[in-house]
Amino acid sequence: MITVSYLTVFSAPKPFTNPPIAVIQRNAIQSWLGLGPDVEALLVGEEPGMAEVAAEYGVRLLTDVLRTDTGTPLVNSIFALARQASDSPFLAYVNGDILLLQDLLDATRQIASQVNGPFLLIGQRWDLDVLDLLDFSHGWEMRLRTDVQARGQLHRPAGSDYFVFPRSAFQEMPEFAIGRAGWDNWMIYHARQQGWPVIDGTPSVTIVHQSHDYSHLPGGRPHYDHQESQQNMAKAGGLANMYMVLDADRQLKDGRIQRPPLTITRLVRRIERALMPKDGSLRGTRGAVTRRFRRMRRKLYG
Repeated sequence: MITVSYLTVFSAPKPFTNPPIAVIQRNAIQSWLGLGPDVEALLVGEEPGMAEVAAEYGVRLLTDVLRTDTGTPLVNSIFALARQASDSPFLAYVNGDILLLQDLLDATRQIASQVNGPFLLIGQRWDLDVLDLLDFSHGWEMRLRTDVQARGQLHRPAGSDYFVFPRSAFQEMPEFAIGRAGWDNWMIYHARQQGWPVIDGTPSVTIVHQSHDYSHLPGGRPHYDHQESQQNMAKAGGLANMYMVLDADRQLKDGRIQRPPLTITRLVRRIERALMPKDGSLRGTRGAVTRRFRRMRRKLYG
């Protein structure tokens, strides 16, 4: 009898040649496997060290991913490979440095029981400095939650590190470069444009990002500064389509999907989005006013 996992978690990790990055990614993979038999984990790519780690943890490895001219894996290819390799009704793309806890699976079940059709679950992450391999013996999740409460910091609602959706969603995507800015913003924009519920899981889901530097990127610079990030943004339709967690139109709280409260930050973001010129240009009078609201929004959430 073949057992179909309820949720397939897939990711395209970085090379395992950088020791701190290798530690972080090993921790992440073990946390995904720790969610139990209802969750399957897939790794996508052929980066150095990936095959060895996949074999060590018994995780399926999907190769032959399509790439940009500079060798960066393409998001649409990663998603297509994961969908083809899995029969799960729900898929979750997560970045390779993200620790997952049981509440992600709980949230997926709660949303699926209330939404009949496509949806997108996103949310803010908790940043945590992790230098060593974690202990995944009995009680690991409680220990991690305690550590997050003591040392973690909630990341501003501008970044997205996980996306949960039914397998029928996101079957067609632009050829974005993974690990660069822009594609994650497009995910939220596209879902909103399709009329799917975009659900902020921050009140219910603890997503832990293991902090790291950018030494794995060319020049050690943040991905925002790279040409492929600019190309991603152009393929997404420009600055006007750079949506974020603040643009979610629903929230999961206490097991129920509801409208998010209209906080000052969300109100400022709505005004900013309404003022944003369609071409994403911040020139002229309207662009100047938009920039002012962008600065105001950033000050509100730090």
